[in-house]
Amino acid sequence: MTSSLARWGGTSRHADLGGPVHYVDFGGPADGPPMVLVHGLGGSHLDWSVLAPRLTGRFRVTALDLIGYGLTRPDERVSTIEANTELVHAFIEQVTGGPAVLVGNSMGGLISARLAAAYPSAVAKLVLIDPALPLVPRSRLDVAATMIFGRLFLPLGRAVLAANRLRTPRRQVRETFLRCCVDPSRVHPDLIEALVDLITLRDEIPGAHDAFLASARSLLTINGRRRTAWAALHDITAPVLLVHGQQDRLVSVGSAREAARRFPQWTVDVLPGLGHLPQIEAPDRVSSRILNWHG
Repeated sequence: MTSSLARWGGTSRHADLGGPVHYVDFGGPADGPPMVLVHGLGGSHLDWSVLAPRLTGRFRVTALDLIGYGLTRPDERVSTIEANTELVHAFIEQVTGGPAVLVGNSMGGLISARLAAAYPSAVAKLVLIDPALPLVPRSRLDVAATMIFGRLFLPLGRAVLAANRLRTPRRQVRETFLRCCVDPSRVHPDLIEALVDLITLRDEIPGAHDAFLASARSLLTINGRRRTAWAALHDITAPVLLVHGQQDRLVSVGSAREAARRFPQWTVDVLPGLGHLPQIEAPDRVSSRILNWHG
């Protein structure tokens, strides 16, 4: 399957990394540092479509689809955090070359942070955008989202996903942006159409929904062990920029502030008026912050 959805100046490609892996090459200067973009739970290369073109003046930018996401079929591969961390490492080593500037959002932030800790030579700099950090006490979270994630961890998780598929692709996209954005009207209309098309395609991919469930359970297990999850971040040696929407309903801004307290060497920016997907809701603000920080 090829992507007809990379309509933002990128070229759709596949790499063999223990099985086919789809990615989008957004281009950039031949001598620019490689930048690898890693999407979150339920996301894809499209999560970066409006941000990536703003970064290609300085970086060689690629965005991959993790195992079971976007146009990367599961093909009997597991889609846990651990498996996708190894996948992104292989992608850097075999496709883009390292060390890379690694950028991750949400679950992709968790994957990117774990990769930077485990393989420091592969990561030149690390940018975390609303990463899936451990919950801190007294955090205020979206009740509906918390209930959904809680149910995914239970045996009825497949039933929750099946119920979601009863909604039309367009409604699924609309509800995602209502939950993840402060102002969904900021989302580019072409991106909405591309996401609707992608959901329709993914409904035909065997095992895609089980892959989502495995990733979600893996994420919840890792961050549920809060002491161990925080401790793992101490192994990161690369410079870190953490950008977090102040009104994120899925990952409390309190977790970003706790990261700033624990890791004073990190640069932590809280962006007012933004939610869980600032790279989609305010790509100019996010790209400007990345470029200024990178130098």
